Amino acid sequence: MEPSRDAAGALNPGVRKSEAWAWAMFDFANSGYTTVVITAIYNAYFVSVIAGNAHWGSLAWTAALSVSYALVMVTAPGLGAWADAHGAKKTLLIVTTLGCVLATIALGLAGPELLWLALLLIVIGNYFYATGENLIAAFLPELARGTGMGRLSGWGWGLGYFGGMLTLGACLAYVAYAQEAGGAARDYVPVTLWITAGLFLAAALPTFIGLRERALPGDTRASGLGDAYRGLWRALARMRQYRDLGRFLLCIVSYQAGVQAVITLAAVYAQQAMGFDTRQTITLILVVNVAAAAGALAFGHVQDRIGHRRAIALTLLGWLLTIILAWAATEAGRFWLAALLAGSCLGASQSAGRALVGYLSPPAHRAEFFGLWGMAVKLSSILGPLTYGLAVWLTRGDHRLAMLTLAPYFLLGLVLLMRVDVVRGRRLIAAAPAR
Repeated sequence: MEPSRDAAGALNPGVRKSEAWAWAMFDFANSGYTTVVITAIYNAYFVSVIAGNAHWGSLAWTAALSVSYALVMVTAPGLGAWADAHGAKKTLLIVTTLGCVLATIALGLAGPELLWLALLLIVIGNYFYATGENLIAAFLPELARGTGMGRLSGWGWGLGYFGGMLTLGACLAYVAYAQEAGGAARDYVPVTLWITAGLFLAAALPTFIGLRERALPGDTRASGLGDAYRGLWRALARMRQYRDLGRFLLCIVSYQAGVQAVITLAAVYAQQAMGFDTRQTITLILVVNVAAAAGALAFGHVQDRIGHRRAIALTLLGWLLTIILAWAATEAGRFWLAALLAGSCLGASQSAGRALVGYLSPPAHRAEFFGLWGMAVKLSSILGPLTYGLAVWLTRGDHRLAMLTLAPYFLLGLVLLMRVDVVRGRRLIAAAPAR
């Protein structure tokens, strides 16, 4: 599978279609992890089996993820600055991928009697996954022209959802086989983690081989732990100069809080609120991934045609409708409709957001600003899921009310988005010094 002719025409000089494919293959590779571990199988398994269906199960799950995202927030800007100084984004990408793969393998060994180990491994594995997500995003402006980032980003997200579907499909086949053989969740869920880890590593190999590191090493003297914090403050200080990028990052924090809560707790909601079993839940997430792939691919082109801001606004309105439909659903049909709409908005909103960050980032500080983008997404990954987890805990298991608490995040995101002037943001980049 290769980028379309339109996507190839959006590439920077010297970038071949094969390299664009290698870059997008990492989206294909890592989507299996987030689909199986965070969205479809292990999250529901953790709440129902590891935590024994306790009311605090959702809160414990979201708290563990929040710790991992908090660690990413602390380290991401510094790692971005270090990668800029050393020209080492690709090296760090390989390290974080191996870390996530090994932690996922080990997670399969942590049963209900080892709750503390499961929580620790979730923190470690998700930290490496999220850091790698930041690093691969920082390559986007090196590969695509400013006006074509939406198409290439959308193509990558779309391919990523196919990767998630491949991994989830393989896991579904094994789960069906294990259930027919009389196996319980404790028997087959660990194996799905090992399938996920193996496919992640195998699918990432084209990225490690075919993606070039174009950044040249700069001043490597400022690369210690102390400079990580100085890099954070330097990047935040630059937001005064690139104020539209700063406003959009705040917008991302808000609307991605809702998005990340849905990603993290979709399977939990399906089982706890709608009464789905494991096979139904996996099938549901597979269909959502199909819709997400279509949304990412379609909105990459829509975004470049109607503009970044309008495209994102459309997806936020779609998310609001999704929340209302899911909250009101009392039968499977309406919930399936909400799931399909969520999938379409998921691929579109994530692809569009990543592309707009690249479009508003000055070339000299791309890795640093993508570190801030990662920090914004990780902050939202703390706020949204914790809001949901706390709501379930405080209401002693009311997942419907917890779903409704996510709507204000999308409303606030729309308000903040209206304050972003993309044309002005591009003018500021043109007037900025080269380094």
